Amino acid sequence: MYAVLTATPNGARIDVVDADGAAVDGSRSMRRLEIPAAVSELERASRPRWVWDSTARWYPELLRAGIRVDRCHDLRLCHTILRSSELTADSVLARAAAGEWDVPLDDVQPSTGPADSATLFDLLAVDSPPGEDEPGTAVADELRAQLAAVAGAEAPGRIRLLLAAESAGALSAAEMSFDGLPFDAAIHDRVLTELLGSRPRDGDRPERLEALADVVRRTLDSPDLHPDSPAELLRALRRAGVPATSTRQWELKSIDHPAIPPLLEYKKLSRLLSANGWTWMDTWIREGRFHPEYVPGGVVTGRWAAKGGGALQLPGQVRGAVVADPGWKLVVADAAQLEPRVLAALSGDDAMASAGRGKDLYQGLVDRGVVDTRASAKVAMLGAMYGATQGQAGRLMPRLAKAYPQAIGMVENAARAGEQGKQVTTRLGRSSPLPGEAWLAAQADARAEDAGDAARARARSAARDWGRFTRNFIVQGSAAEWALCWMAHLRSSLRELGGGPTGPHLVFFLHDEVMVHTPEATADAVRDAVHAAAAAAGRSLFGTFPVDFPVTTAIVDSYADAK
Repeated sequence: MYAVLTATPNGARIDVVDADGAAVDGSRSMRRLEIPAAVSELERASRPRWVWDSTARWYPELLRAGIRVDRCHDLRLCHTILRSSELTADSVLARAAAGEWDVPLDDVQPSTGPADSATLFDLLAVDSPPGEDEPGTAVADELRAQLAAVAGAEAPGRIRLLLAAESAGALSAAEMSFDGLPFDAAIHDRVLTELLGSRPRDGDRPERLEALADVVRRTLDSPDLHPDSPAELLRALRRAGVPATSTRQWELKSIDHPAIPPLLEYKKLSRLLSANGWTWMDTWIREGRFHPEYVPGGVVTGRWAAKGGGALQLPGQVRGAVVADPGWKLVVADAAQLEPRVLAALSGDDAMASAGRGKDLYQGLVDRGVVDTRASAKVAMLGAMYGATQGQAGRLMPRLAKAYPQAIGMVENAARAGEQGKQVTTRLGRSSPLPGEAWLAAQADARAEDAGDAARARARSAARDWGRFTRNFIVQGSAAEWALCWMAHLRSSLRELGGGPTGPHLVFFLHDEVMVHTPEATADAVRDAVHAAAAAAGRSLFGTFPVDFPVTTAIVDSYADAK
């Protein structure tokens, strides 16, 4: 059963519909202030799958009102998938001209912070045009179009699971942003002070950074140098006889000059200051919690992105401040060698799957004589998935292809498809975008009768680049689907354990890693749930194919202790 929640000029409306989108109950209209109670009542009575235009717009305000829902269908996230999926390419939805559902939702989205006075429910009246006879029509029509696209899909079960997982991820993203990651600002302030010096006035450098900048200036004999300016820095390096072509860290590390060590230290600390310094704390830490803004499906492969706060890149210096509340624990879990294992299952390569069965997959390659060391195994696998043809990865590829022809054959075929400008599709049905106009123009120029060597070289280079993208797309995208299913199964299990702000709840997600904040009494049960959810995710995507998805877990007081 679906409960369609739609904004109206004076509030909202709920329509209950069946699996085909047909109404099965009378609609209910309500004023803005009545929305939380109405949602709560229907959630308790029927546990419907809530349908709305965007979880990011509706759910935070429900969370503020203390309302949590079990399931939803996020029309905008699902529309994006169905419009481009090869599995639904023949649907009316996919073949329709671009419309409002194809426009990114850039409206003001309510922050999860407690201090905001303007809320979504205060703004709903402007979301629907006054005088609209049927406020729910656009949303209901889109739902019916999506259900029809799924019903007519080449593999409806796969795409249906993807839409459910994507929507469940949106619920988790909103909940994690609202609940926040436990964070001790005093600990982080001490770290910043130890590394950078005391907090400076706005606009000034911390004393440690200023001291390093002075060393760089003296060593390069450039007293007016602004070390944060790449152009100025490069000119100063060249004047001092340093053969640098850029100020990138990897290049500077290869240069032997007395200015390089302090410069590298300056750049390292400067990144910490800009990404996770005092201003970051002022912006993102509230009442002992880090409240990032996750963006589900923010990357074309289905991986998440973040709108701010750097949630997807918490460096080691920050992790010591992620501390469980008194009487609580952090259960930190990550999936081992997720992408290679997904490739084994995706391709049906039983030999590769068995190499990692019950053990470290990279060590399994060594034990079977494919490569000599675990480090070489990792280099070889990453090269296969990302299209490396040079260096050690390129030298190891023939051995990997001989040992695991199905797996390597799959990524090679995906690369060839990309080189030809074709789409590739993940396990559950997310398809890669088609190359853009510049790519198509390069290929057309190379086919012209008067095409020169330069034009043909540009076309080959563009084709190879797009082939590397599609090669990795099927693996990274399918791994993202596994992670979404893992998180969805875990979220469901945590709810059974009393999840929510007062019970075990997800507080962090990063590609193949999750973190749960839990009362100490349920920590062991949460750890078991994490492992069970990983196994369930494997079955959801790959059925009975014999591939392991092992997860390492740590029950800790601080995130820093988990690594």
